[in-house]
Amino acid sequence: MTDTPRAASSGWLGTLLASASFARAFTLVVFATVFSAHAIERTAGRVTYVTIVAGLCVLGVAVMVARRRELSLLRLVPTTVVVFVAWALASIFWSEDPATSFWSWVSMAALAFLAVVIGHVRDTLQTVRALGDVLRVLLAVSLALEVLSGILLDIPFTFLGIQGRIAELGPVQGIFGTRNLLGFVAVMALITFLIEYRTQSVRPGVSVVSVVLAGGLAALSDSPTVVVLALGVGLAVGALALVRHARPERRAGLQLALGALVVIGVFVGYTARHPIIALLGAGTDFSMRVELWNYMVDLLRQNPVQGFGWFGVWDQGQYPFNAINYWLRTDHATGLNAYFDVALQLGWVGLVLFLALGALALGRSWLVAGERRSVVYAWTPLILVTLLIDSMFESFTLTGLGWLMLVLCAVRAGQSRSWREKLDSGTDAAGPGAAGDSGLPHAQGDG
Repeated sequence: MTDTPRAASSGWLGTLLASASFARAFTLVVFATVFSAHAIERTAGRVTYVTIVAGLCVLGVAVMVARRRELSLLRLVPTTVVVFVAWALASIFWSEDPATSFWSWVSMAALAFLAVVIGHVRDTLQTVRALGDVLRVLLAVSLALEVLSGILLDIPFTFLGIQGRIAELGPVQGIFGTRNLLGFVAVMALITFLIEYRTQSVRPGVSVVSVVLAGGLAALSDSPTVVVLALGVGLAVGALALVRHARPERRAGLQLALGALVVIGVFVGYTARHPIIALLGAGTDFSMRVELWNYMVDLLRQNPVQGFGWFGVWDQGQYPFNAINYWLRTDHATGLNAYFDVALQLGWVGLVLFLALGALALGRSWLVAGERRSVVYAWTPLILVTLLIDSMFESFTLTGLGWLMLVLCAVRAGQSRSWREKLDSGTDAAGPGAAGDSGLPHAQGDG
């Protein structure tokens, strides 16, 4: 692997922008910024966060220009991402508040662009290492603030949303604002830290401490969704292990059998939902969510095809969100379900596009992980499983860090097993992946 990839522009600035060191620094800052969004907005204001993201987008454009000879326009962004983002943009024209919808779309497009840049300047192992480094710091800061608030000072840090209840064994929120978001991040961190351990990309001691930190905060978050996520990811790990150790000629049949089991599992889970909810102790929370989803479905009948326009996080003064909160006497900022939220904002067309985005990304990455020898390829499908399962209980996947990770995984999955591979095969030798730090899967080692 070369330390400095081929620069597409002359001069020291082009060399700097095209260097591996700059790509690593850029990736670290993007992850740190997006995953710390709540803390940044609470301490420095929304304008500060927006300014940082805007500055990163400018740098991202510069990086892509400097590396333009390594890139292929045909394989730059998965078609599903482009179509979904385009439909969200089109929804501005029938939104009740076009200005708010437009700026919400700009935020969505900006994070998607940052994910695309990372997907093309870092390979999977490098992405895992960067995310692991960032999450180690953020989770350690979260634990330190919880200890400071709940044990040493015994006062809540209301400006960060920290309730200071760690002495009671939770729930804790860390710097992420809510226990559910902390639990969601902790599960993604566990996957990342375990991949680091298996690939021996960090020292064993660091891996062990990282896993204990993430697992401890996941438990202290006391989030019912963490149990579901852990079960879902655990089953996915077992299924993927079976596929990876199966003989090549038997993999197709095994994949079909696993797909059938997933369908049966979803059906059984739905029919036995009430006992499962009672077992998890989340009956009251789930009843509230079901009531919310019922109202959302009722309102969707007014605009079933196109929805009410893209807003991302709800504008609580805007219809239909204000009507939902008025009827339920609450102040929800999301629909607590990414699929229902997409349907409400972008209609059934948007929901189909969103499902296609997630399903194709998961299918492609799963097939690659089942065939490649390196365990690092398991990271993308496992993160996607986490995102898609969590989307049944939260709307994190539509905005912020969840949306960034979804697009990043889709880009990573689209770099192999895509119909564009055949069309663009002539550029593979000199295109992305020719350099050691290009970011395409075949540039990675199997260590």
